[in-house]
Amino acid sequence: METGIVIKSTGSWYLIHTNQKTTVKARLKGKLRLSDSKSSNPIAVGDKVEFEMEANGEFATIIRPLPRKNLITRSDPHKKAHRQIIAANIDQTLLVTSLVQPRVPLGFIDRFTTMAEAFHVPVILVFNKVDLYDEDAIDKLAEAEDIYQQIGYQVHIISVREQIGLEVLEPILKGKTTLLSGHSGVGKSALINHLIPSLRLKTQSVSDHNEKGQHTTTFAERHALSYDDNSYVIDTPGVKELGIYDIESHEIAQYFPEMRALMSQCKFNNCKHVNEPNCAVKEAVNDGRIAETRFGSYISMLNELESGLTFWQKK
Repeated sequence: METGIVIKSTGSWYLIHTNQKTTVKARLKGKLRLSDSKSSNPIAVGDKVEFEMEANGEFATIIRPLPRKNLITRSDPHKKAHRQIIAANIDQTLLVTSLVQPRVPLGFIDRFTTMAEAFHVPVILVFNKVDLYDEDAIDKLAEAEDIYQQIGYQVHIISVREQIGLEVLEPILKGKTTLLSGHSGVGKSALINHLIPSLRLKTQSVSDHNEKGQHTTTFAERHALSYDDNSYVIDTPGVKELGIYDIESHEIAQYFPEMRALMSQCKFNNCKHVNEPNCAVKEAVNDGRIAETRFGSYISMLNELESGLTFWQKK
């Protein structure tokens, strides 16, 4: 039995970087797919796996994944009762976002940070396309930067096109495996082309008609950075839907750091922070210590989880 790391996933075929520093194309053993019937992709980029070479010596069969350090999932947008594993065994995630072309709602950022908090994966926020911001967008950017920095998230302002602020990225990425994620059209592929010029990934302009990005990355794939032998980025297709999976409604407030810090001060141990009296979280919203946008995101996710629209009970 041999071992290696999955560095590319197409959904039906996988590329494994073996311990012998070679790559081999592989597919899943049928029993493995059935054993994780709740996942649309039981193996993801970043997974360490055991595999066997097939008789032809050209392809391999993945027998099982090895224990994971962590993973990030979402509800599968095509199979609502299933989860989709975005990546496994990562050190951090770089969420690339923008307030123009396309304008990514802060609620999307809040969903992503909540999901990452649930899996104990640090998030770094990168606002791209600052060269396109008008005065109104600059003001909104300053507000967003203040909100997330006060919570404790790193926030960086960049423009890949104009090469603004990119010098901060090397020390952030060096020596780590970083999941690169973001809404379609925010400039992930352009950023990776800057980090690894030899890749020459396809990029595509945002539609002028609806300001929505187009998918340019089709499959998840891990790429090596030139900093050292332990620096990688995992590129993933642009995300348009981010349904939450594997979180119960009573847990959601724990994944908002600013709410988590106050929950013990609420009158009731099971406070939902909605209509209960003497709620420390609601008091913090009222006096501005918790941003109204963040609290609005919490209420939106809480309602969805309780209604079952994006939530399925953990088994």
